[in-house]
Amino acid sequence: MRVTSDFFVSALVRKTFTGNGFAAVAKRGSAEAGAIFIVADRLDGTFDFYGPAPQAMFTDQPHGRLFERILERTDRTGIDGRLVREARMDPDYWVVEIEARDGSVDLPLADDEAGQDKEDPAKGLFKF
Repeated sequence: MRVTSDFFVSALVRKTFTGNGFAAVAKRGSAEAGAIFIVADRLDGTFDFYGPAPQAMFTDQPHGRLFERILERTDRTGIDGRLVREARMDPDYWVVEIEARDGSVDLPLADDEAGQDKEDPAKGLFKF
């Protein structure tokens, strides 16, 4: 069973502060199942943007949340535009902002979990 969005966000913010980082909830969404987006501020005017990984990417459905990097080293207008498009589809999303000078955010990434074969990128994509 997957934890609720508000629980996940709360744990992420607490975990960031525990590691001497800074995180803030910029937008609260649906407490139970709102999509969670992460904005990593590199503190140099650029940002990385993470969102939920499409569940169709996995042959084995993970029990937890997985994220993918949607934008890398972009300006704020790129992220704001993406969030405007998201609001048209589903306005109940969360936005968490984290200061990450090196861009690394401790999130479960789909790349790590999928275990994709580096030699054959299509391996494991299709269910038989």
